[in-house]
Amino acid sequence: MSGPLRRSLGVLGAAVVALLGAGCAIPTQSSPVSIAPSKVPFGLLNPHPPTTTTTLPKPSSLVSVKVFFLNSNANNQLTPATRVLSLPAPLTAILSDLIAGPSSTEQNIGLVTAIPNDVIVLSATTSGNIVTVNFNGAFGSITGTATEEAVGQVVSTVAAANGFGTGVIFQIDGVPTSVPIANGSQVPGPVYLYQFLNGAP
Repeated sequence: MSGPLRRSLGVLGAAVVALLGAGCAIPTQSSPVSIAPSKVPFGLLNPHPPTTTTTLPKPSSLVSVKVFFLNSNANNQLTPATRVLSLPAPLTAILSDLIAGPSSTEQNIGLVTAIPNDVIVLSATTSGNIVTVNFNGAFGSITGTATEEAVGQVVSTVAAANGFGTGVIFQIDGVPTSVPIANGSQVPGPVYLYQFLNGAP
C-alpha cells in the first residue's frame, strides 16, 4: 500500500472514530434547562417519595379473665363469662366488668346478675391470700337472696383471678360488713369460694 493511500485511510478512520464518539457522548450544557412536566418520568415529581417502613408485632398487652354471672336457666347457678382486659388487669377493673353485667348475647342465653349497675368498686386490696373489696353504699342496698347471689358472684370472680383459696372481706364505704354465704349464715369474712360450692360454714 502506497504512502498517500495509507495516510488517506488513516485520516478517514480518525474521522469515523470521532463521529462515533460524538454520537455516544453525553450531551452537556453550560446552564440548566427546564423540562416540561409531561417529559418527566412518572413519580419523580412527587414531593413525598415513597418510604418503606417495617411494623414489628407488639407484645401481647391483653389478658382473658373470668367474671361470674347467674344462669337463670339452671337455678341461678354461678356461671363464668370471659372478659378481655388490658394488662396488668387490676382486680378493680375485673370487678368493674362484673358489675357492668352480662352482654346482650349473654343475656340471650340466660345469664343475669344480682349486682345493680349503680354499685361501684371503690378499691380492691390484696394482702397474702385475703382480698378486701370496698363497695359504695349501693352494694348494701341489695336485699333478700340477691345478696347471697351477689356475694357469690364477687367471691367467685376474685377466686378466678387470685386463686381458689382466696378469701374476700367485704366493705361498704370503708366499713367492714357481714355477708351471707350459701347456707344463709351471715359471716364477717373472709368469705371463701368453697362456702358457696358446698354450703359449708
